[in-house]
Formats: sequence, structure tokens, C-alpha cells
Amino acid sequence: MNAGEGDARATGRRELTYAVLLCLAGAGLALWAATRTWSVELTVRPAPLPPERAARTGAGLLPWLPALAVVGLAGGGAVLATRGRLRQGLGALLALLGLVVAAGGGYGLVAAFEGTVSRQWPALSLVGGLLAAGGGALTALRGRRWPAMGARYERPVRKAAPPAAPPAGGPVTGRRTTEAWDALDRGEDPTVS
Repeated sequence: MNAGEGDARATGRRELTYAVLLCLAGAGLALWAATRTWSVELTVRPAPLPPERAARTGAGLLPWLPALAVVGLAGGGAVLATRGRLRQGLGALLALLGLVVAAGGGYGLVAAFEGTVSRQWPALSLVGGLLAAGGGALTALRGRRWPAMGARYERPVRKAAPPAAPPAGGPVTGRRTTEAWDALDRGEDPTVS
């Protein structure tokens, strides 16, 4: 391996790491932000009862938002296990998914929800979606050149074994292992001829 090839591999690994971290951090941030309280609605009740407080999370207002963030988390991990065109397709899907999550956060920023509205959680959801989209776009554009998992993680191809020669002599015949244990149970030494 020459120096240029080593530099290309190091660059590919670095880009792969950045893409996976962007996807995971962005989707995780969006998921966390979606579980926070986005609006609090107070309903006035007759005296002497206190007002009723109804807190609504981003997941309650946009139920699809945390689901897509979880898919983004899983997709970020799947980038490591794929290669070639499949990795590029996954990257495109993650970029689209991140944009949809960002759109949900953007909607939360401008929507007129009932009651007191907290805008920082939708903003964090927007940022998380953009981070995940960036990781997905990087994967879609450059993922084909990145290294794949090593061969040790792949299932080996089974080759047809040549017919085995009969085992060396001895009193135990047939299914040797089973009969050897049976002979030991009877108190016999199966290794003695």
C-alpha cells in the first residue's frame, strides 16, 4: 500500500466517522427535543378550583417526529454495516428523513399552539434534523468510497468438503463420538484397541 492509498483510506474513515456522528447526534437531539414540553395550556376552572394545566410535548403535537428520529438513529448505525450503492441509497434516505424532522421543528417554531409556547425545543429539533440531513447527504455523496466492515464480520462461504476417510481403528465404530461417550458410561476405555 502506497502513501496516497493510505491517505485515501484515512480520509474515508474520517468521513465515515463524521457522517455517522452527524446522523446519530442529529437524530438523538431531535428525539430528545421532541420529548420536551413545547406548550402549556391553562384552562380556567370555577373558583375555588385552580386552573388545569395541560402540558404538551413535541411528540404529542407531532407524533411522527420522534418516530422519524428513532429511524434516523437506526439508519446512522446502519451506515456502518452497508457499502457501495446500498450505503449511498441509505444516505439519501437519511438526508430526506433529516429534512422532514427539520421541517417538523420549523413548524413547531412558527405554529400557533394554544397556551404558553416554548420555542427552544422546536429549534433544537430543527437543528437536529439539519445535522442528520447533513450526515445523510455526506453519506449519499461520498459513501461509496468509504471502507466497509472487515471480512471477519461476513459469513464465510462453505465449500464442499471431500469425503472423509474412515477413522483409525479401535473398538468404537459408527458414530464415533456418541459411541465413545456411551462406552465411557459403561466403564470401558474407548481408546483401547
